[in-house]
Amino acid sequence: QVQLAESGGGMVEAGGSLRLSCTLSGRNFRSYTMAWFRQSPGKDRQFVASISWNYEATSYGRSVEGRFTISRDNSKSTMYLQMNSLKPEDTAVYYCAADLRLAPSDYEHWGQGIRVTVSS
Repeated sequence: QVQLAESGGGMVEAGGSLRLSCTLSGRNFRSYTMAWFRQSPGKDRQFVASISWNYEATSYGRSVEGRFTISRDNSKSTMYLQMNSLKPEDTAVYYCAADLRLAPSDYEHWGQGIRVTVSS
């Protein structure tokens, strides 16, 4: 029984910043590798970033490397995605994902998604 809830999406101008949050409930957050994916109309789902249950291990998609930062606060059972220097091409629905595996290729649990719109 894992439930994921995203928050923090919205509209921002290009060059601006936004922070997404994802809270896991129902199980021990510390046991889960967490990740963000995104999808825009006409495109495949794209990996954004991940952070393992061993919170020292992070990974980023090359399109966001250097601009986005993933983090987690185990005391709050929450994962964050700090998005800086946003570009119009970052516009998408962002999905939170969770899995018990250290380095999953397919995530077991998914949030409902949250919209991010970056205007030019």
